[in-house]
Amino acid sequence: MSKLIKIGTRGSKLALWQAYYVEELLVKAGLKAEIVIIDTKGDQILDVSIAKIGSKGVFTQELEDQLLDGRIDIAVHSAKDMQSNLPEGFEIIAFTERETENDVLASHKKDIDLSGASKPLTLGTSSTRRVATLKHFYPHVKTVEVRGNLQTRIRKMEEGLCDALLLAYAGVHRMGYDEMIAQKLDLNEFTPAVGQGSVAIEVAEKLDPEVKKQIIDACNHTETSLKLRAERAYLRVLEGGCSIPVFALATMEGEEIKLKGGIVSLDGSERISLLVSGSASDPEKIGKQLAKEVFAAGGKVILDQIKSTLGK
Repeated sequence: MSKLIKIGTRGSKLALWQAYYVEELLVKAGLKAEIVIIDTKGDQILDVSIAKIGSKGVFTQELEDQLLDGRIDIAVHSAKDMQSNLPEGFEIIAFTERETENDVLASHKKDIDLSGASKPLTLGTSSTRRVATLKHFYPHVKTVEVRGNLQTRIRKMEEGLCDALLLAYAGVHRMGYDEMIAQKLDLNEFTPAVGQGSVAIEVAEKLDPEVKKQIIDACNHTETSLKLRAERAYLRVLEGGCSIPVFALATMEGEEIKLKGGIVSLDGSERISLLVSGSASDPEKIGKQLAKEVFAAGGKVILDQIKSTLGK
């Protein structure tokens, strides 16, 4: 008789979509699963930016506590919310197939255009990467801090807080708001956060190896996993949490991974973006290589300035 796999998740609609998606993959593979909803610090504190709460484990700490004591077997997260270095005793064992990676502008207004400098535009976002990228490419655009789940953000926009929201396509699409997408943003300018578009499955290392294997077989998408391992290796060297404006996106051509990534200063004045490639047999090596080249090109100075400003 197969073990019942308890899936830990945050309670937002998007987090639940991810949990049900993973449950579906497990059931399709002949496994039994149930969903356990857990409240996290990031869900409770909505009036302060992620950068101020502290980016490490803001959406993961409570789930990890329950992984450790066995109340849940797996925790399901947006891969982009996962810190680059997990606490001791935890590991990510699977990444689901990646959704379209782009950032998008979501709005009920259809005339939203980033490049129209003559027309005032205010965008809602809680991401330092997106704010810094806007300052670099579109300095005329104003931004306003907006947090909460997608439905809360949309309500705030409708109440007049901003003209549009700057979001990941994956979340907007998964919640069925495609008709609100006013513009899909260029990946060269808005290179996404590491892992954007994939769902990560975290477990306690002590979980039964046979159960781990069943979960990996059911949920892990090999190509996505290779790409994200390269991206996360880059992030790990930069020690980039949610509050550091770093970005990376891997693509695959045959047995080769191409990894484009970099860093942008908080005020948008400096942006480094480089491309490296290498064999898919060692994704982590490619990530480390990118980090080395970004540091050599001035990224280390930018990173130190950012950490100093944020009091890291």
